[in-house]
Amino acid sequence: MARLNYLELPVAATGAAKDFYAAVMGWSFTDFGPDYAATTSGDTDVGLDADTVLTMLLPVIEVDDLEATLAAVEASGGVVVQPIFAFPGGRRFHFRDPDGHVLAAMVAEA
Repeated sequence: MARLNYLELPVAATGAAKDFYAAVMGWSFTDFGPDYAATTSGDTDVGLDADTVLTMLLPVIEVDDLEATLAAVEASGGVVVQPIFAFPGGRRFHFRDPDGHVLAAMVAEA
């Protein structure tokens, strides 16, 4: 079953963004390098990415089978815009749906 797992926000600087969301939402963040930080609640988490080509929010959908999802995206008229790659915690790819929205599909490492 697929579910929204993560929302990635492009930011100018992680420090300022962390301060803002800590003050407004009470969130705490874990740093994953100088340009990336994320909440690690274990529920739907938020990533702050200061080193990205993204210009909009990136919804990340957790799926059971990454390769089958990639095949379904292509067979259904979607376009893969970033092939499968590893990241801390799993693997994912980015795709554009037929309406132009960019999303990611991911599987967690076991």
